[in-house]
Amino acid sequence: MIRQAALDALPVREALPALVSALDAHGAAVLCAPPGTGKTTLVPLVLAGLVGGGPRRRVVVAEPRRIAARAAARRMAWLLGEQPGGSVGFTVRGERVAGPATVVEVVTTGVLLQRLQRDQELAGVDVVVLDECHERHLDADTVAAFLLDVRETLRPELRLVAASATTDSAGWARLLGGAPVVEAAGVSYPVETVWAPPARPVRPPHGMRVDPAQLAHVASVVRRALAERSGDVLCFLPGVGEIARVAGQLGGVDAEVLQVHGRAPAAVQDAALTASDHRRVILATAVAESSLTVPGVRVVVDSGLAREPRVDHARGLGALATVRASRAAGRQRAGRAGREAPGVVYRCWTAAEDDRLPAFPAPEIRIADLAQFALQAACWGDPDASGLALLDAPPAGAMAAAREVLVAVGAVDAAGRPGPRGLRMARLGLHPRLARALLDGSAALGARRAAEVVALLSEEPPREYGDDLAAAWRRARAGGDAYAARWRTETRRLSRAVAPAGSTAEPTSGTPASAADGGARQPANSAPPAMEARGAGRSPGGGAAPDDAAAGLIAALAFPERVARAKGAGAFLMASGTGAELGEGSGLRNAPWLAVAVADRPPHSASARIRLAAVVDEDTALAAAAHLRTDAEEVHWEDGDVVARAAQRLGAVELAVRPLRNADPALVRAALLEGLRAEGLDLLRWSPDARALRARLGFLHRTLGGAWPDVESDGMLLERADNWLEPELSRARRRADLARIDAGQALNRLLPWATGEAARLDELAPERLEVPSGSRIRLDYSAEHGQPVLAVKLQELFGLAETPRVAGVPVLVHLLSPAGRPAAVTADLASFWQGGYRAVRAELRGRYPKHPWPEDPAAAEPTRHTNARLRR
Repeated sequence: MIRQAALDALPVREALPALVSALDAHGAAVLCAPPGTGKTTLVPLVLAGLVGGGPRRRVVVAEPRRIAARAAARRMAWLLGEQPGGSVGFTVRGERVAGPATVVEVVTTGVLLQRLQRDQELAGVDVVVLDECHERHLDADTVAAFLLDVRETLRPELRLVAASATTDSAGWARLLGGAPVVEAAGVSYPVETVWAPPARPVRPPHGMRVDPAQLAHVASVVRRALAERSGDVLCFLPGVGEIARVAGQLGGVDAEVLQVHGRAPAAVQDAALTASDHRRVILATAVAESSLTVPGVRVVVDSGLAREPRVDHARGLGALATVRASRAAGRQRAGRAGREAPGVVYRCWTAAEDDRLPAFPAPEIRIADLAQFALQAACWGDPDASGLALLDAPPAGAMAAAREVLVAVGAVDAAGRPGPRGLRMARLGLHPRLARALLDGSAALGARRAAEVVALLSEEPPREYGDDLAAAWRRARAGGDAYAARWRTETRRLSRAVAPAGSTAEPTSGTPASAADGGARQPANSAPPAMEARGAGRSPGGGAAPDDAAAGLIAALAFPERVARAKGAGAFLMASGTGAELGEGSGLRNAPWLAVAVADRPPHSASARIRLAAVVDEDTALAAAAHLRTDAEEVHWEDGDVVARAAQRLGAVELAVRPLRNADPALVRAALLEGLRAEGLDLLRWSPDARALRARLGFLHRTLGGAWPDVESDGMLLERADNWLEPELSRARRRADLARIDAGQALNRLLPWATGEAARLDELAPERLEVPSGSRIRLDYSAEHGQPVLAVKLQELFGLAETPRVAGVPVLVHLLSPAGRPAAVTADLASFWQGGYRAVRAELRGRYPKHPWPEDPAAAEPTRHTNARLRR
């Protein structure tokens, strides 16, 4: 029996006429309604004609999370007085509760994505509601783009509703071709804000890590809220680990503590979503921001933290990262306290910090690993996603990295086009890496065993399962916890997906056939040639591989760039070139090779930290990462000389090396240039004359330019190595040969001989300058002076009235005492004789009485001798 009173109490009913009119006129609409208004529950029922008397239509509602999909279907069924599976059903990965009479089906965006790849027309579906589209999950953006494509090319009558819990709807309206925006007012009560920052500074989050002091503070704020306010407390935390830690610190509180997240058992989820007679503390992830309505909540405690995907393309590491939640998320969270009555939100930060938070969460398409998105787009027929209607274009760098992954796992060809293998991978509902491991691993291990390990990797096991993938596999088989239950469900799904038609997946090792779907093993896909040749995944006797080897094979197939060889003391080098380390006490520390499944990089660390890995042997590592295997001549500059060797490598891991006696001369020349760049041109033989020539040419380039070359920069000279270092450079083989190259002789090749200017070198920039005493003094053309420098004893310039010039530039005269020490510097001799000379004469005449110090130096005889010598 329909619960009409409950339906009438939903505020969104006031917006339904406008929504129906918009869909009738435009075929698409944006519905903007706050959480709790009924946009997720009443709207689909009305559009399907199950209430309100409209025509009967089949409606699909896409939710971003499994927990939200189940909850929405159960709520709608309750409103109709039915059980899920009747008029209203749901489908999430591994679970379907629907039947022939189902008119409204709630699915996750991932499930809808798979359906679109199998049936682009969505035959039989009349309306699609994209719920919580403001959250900007990558699957949701992709589904929206595909549906818009379907409307434009195949089914213009398909109706689309983009439902958002925020007022940021202009972008979606524009994306839907100028669709009308229908707003529904919510019934909200005032929410008081209490700023509750920690008393002492806490370390900001980094990677997945949250300062334990921050979590202890959140727990204390929950206790404070329980003491100061009435009603249930909803506390937002970034992830499952933080929820468990805070729950552990709430022992003894006078309330039931529930943990709500995507991995929570269905019974716990149901308990949180059902009103209770006793007080509760609900510790939840972002799933409770807008996807779920939690009754009885009067108080919200907001940690201010959230999780977003991140990918390090350079290291091949992708993971979730803890970040500060956006202001939009903060508003959503706070609003949960005012759903049923006035409430309060305790924010675990300051009001000043709030102003500096990002306005909205970052769209996943900008920050996430795009390999799965790129494969979906390629299978849709748009490999670069340029023709898809997306609110944000995918970053070019991330798409290029995704394409590399897809080519490596055999999902697409070099042009980005998927073959039958790629299409099959896209329909498995897995990351392409895991799809590759499932398909290729099934050929070696059988569908069931491959599916078991892949299921472990598709949802990372709890930390208490340890860092050994094979041990975690055994624990999941024997476990009775919620994770093990989800793992078994996912294993069955994957086994069915990969097993050939008409066959059944093989049973789990040590598990009765009846419990594991039974049946004999049927290879699901041909193994790659390299694996067949080496017999990867088989025991030496030809039978089934033991669990450790099987787990290692699957992990290596999924993450070939992360196969790693031991360096000692728990340290490894991955094929990607990234160092990785195991924690103290890990049972994997003595393994010669590992396949690393999960790793992250701690703050300020060059090495990754291994979270989950499996032991592999070298043959398995080489087979799984065959595309990274190279046999090449390596000639480069190392430790101050040319090193030539033939090396076999698996990515960055060196497998074997031998000296190379007859290296390619071109490679040797490149290595010598590498050494000159690294250590400088001083590796050549520079005589004083050669250095002087370089300085003279530098002066002429600065002064006259034109044909005179730039020789002052090592980089510029190395760019022109062909013009001045040949043929000596091509004949050299090692560092010692470079030291035999006469740099001065080589520099002469750069002179402008073709224009005839080279013959004027001594005229324009003479090496020496004759002074009035008859001495020929070497000029210093060093660039730091800016002009040529003449360092000469003062007495040798007597009688010289004008400053000498070189290439039109006045010489900077360094006047020296009879002992050769600097006495004065001038670029204007005439002024010096008239003024500065008197001070120098007064200071030095007594110190050097044997040398002439005339009162009129301009008329005196220049000399380099003493007075006595002059009188002879």
